[in-house]
Amino acid sequence: MTAGARTIRHYVDRWADETPQAPWLIAPETGAVMTYAKLQEHCRELARVLLMNGLSPGDTVSLMMHNGYQTARLLVGIMYAGLRVQPVNLLSQPSQLKYVLEHSDTRLVFCAHEFVDRLRAPLEEITASGERDIAVFPLNPDQIDIFDDPYIAHVPLPPVAEADEALLMYTSGTTGVPKGVVQTHRAVVSGGLFTSQAHALGPTDRVLCALPLYHINGQIVTTVAPLVHGGSVVMPHRFSASNFWQLAAAHECTWINVVPTIIAYLLNGPGPAALGLDASRIRFCRSASAPLAPEQHRAFEAKFGIGVIETMGLTETNAPAFTNPLDPALRKVGSPGQAFGNEAKIIDAAGRTLGAGEPGEIMIRGDNVMKGYYKSPQQTAEAFDAQGWLHTGDVGYLDADGFVFVTGRIKELIIKGGENIAPREIDEALLRHPCVLEAAAVGIPDANYGQEILACVVAKPGMAVTAEELLAFCRGELGPYKTPKRVVLVDDLPKGPSGKVQRLRLSELYPG
Repeated sequence: MTAGARTIRHYVDRWADETPQAPWLIAPETGAVMTYAKLQEHCRELARVLLMNGLSPGDTVSLMMHNGYQTARLLVGIMYAGLRVQPVNLLSQPSQLKYVLEHSDTRLVFCAHEFVDRLRAPLEEITASGERDIAVFPLNPDQIDIFDDPYIAHVPLPPVAEADEALLMYTSGTTGVPKGVVQTHRAVVSGGLFTSQAHALGPTDRVLCALPLYHINGQIVTTVAPLVHGGSVVMPHRFSASNFWQLAAAHECTWINVVPTIIAYLLNGPGPAALGLDASRIRFCRSASAPLAPEQHRAFEAKFGIGVIETMGLTETNAPAFTNPLDPALRKVGSPGQAFGNEAKIIDAAGRTLGAGEPGEIMIRGDNVMKGYYKSPQQTAEAFDAQGWLHTGDVGYLDADGFVFVTGRIKELIIKGGENIAPREIDEALLRHPCVLEAAAVGIPDANYGQEILACVVAKPGMAVTAEELLAFCRGELGPYKTPKRVVLVDDLPKGPSGKVQRLRLSELYPG
């Protein structure tokens, strides 16, 4: 790779020059196809409009839209322009939305019409605080063209370097306050490059995107990786089990990228053969974002005849960090594979590197690793050791072949369907109920989502409340996705000597 090549702009320009009429993106709902030449045209137009309207390299532009032709174009185009893109999680509640838009220093939000009302209150609060005004640009995620200005072609584009910041992703932490993960062009491109190399992907490969573009997996694996290897992506608005196989077959996809929750849904329905579809071009199914149960892994392969490559990554590593080999004979069920592109090691509490089979914290180092946490120097310093290794917070071991086996988490984060949920966020919502004295949430195993949410609650003395009432209260405070699957009323919460609640004990006491 030549010096300076690891930028989004480099790859857009490269393929627009080498294969201008090759497709990069197919929008199945409208039939629109974005070629590499059109992608370059879109990116340059967007960059010039943003610069003409007072934005500067390094500014943050947020994106609040479901998947679509225009959404993907904006995601790539903002980075192409040298600005920092911040995809908003569409599951965000108003308080989290306000925090993210304020903390990220967002100057402009590209927003689907359906979300304009949700933005109004958080933006009014930010404006009232005197922080700044944030412009909102409503549009349709399926729009093809959004600008029409003959003068913009004369606006010069500033250079973009590998070390420039490209992406800002907010991920839940154990404190409940989202952390802004800052990714450079080098890191974003490396995530796409490692994906492409690990799976031997090239210009003839096409992936079906079933994951949202506000998730690091959807961004890097199904959007940036095809851009790096010159392939293409089929991007429906959202995952639908009812038309998943039809889309994959009709558009001759050669691989699919999913999470265990999607695998669970697909296992409950008919496969391509039962639907009379030819999906023979699909070489493999890539699974990521949460551990895949061995039973589901084997069931998927047996039912659909498509091999599963289990992988593992973090928002902080631009999706890929470990992957099983392309050769089915070398894969290990129950492991997300070997380190690929980056390095990995296991350490003990004293920081010593451990040998094969010895459990400890999983550490990662490589070009795909984040720059740090936005405006959080202390958290950034705590995330890395002196040699630049990233603390993942995951506990596991490496076997003699270098395959990682994850056995638990140091962090008490709940991962439901690939989405990070901070337990404290659930606690705090329950504590707002007038009858609740103490509350603690924890993740418990779930066949469909990987993990579900269990909340244990201690009621105030002399006050009565039911689990059903608390669940209804949570739905109003947190929305349905973050509402616990189960609430258990208990007399006391298990605590350590310091008085801190021992969450892991809760999952042992109330496992299902």
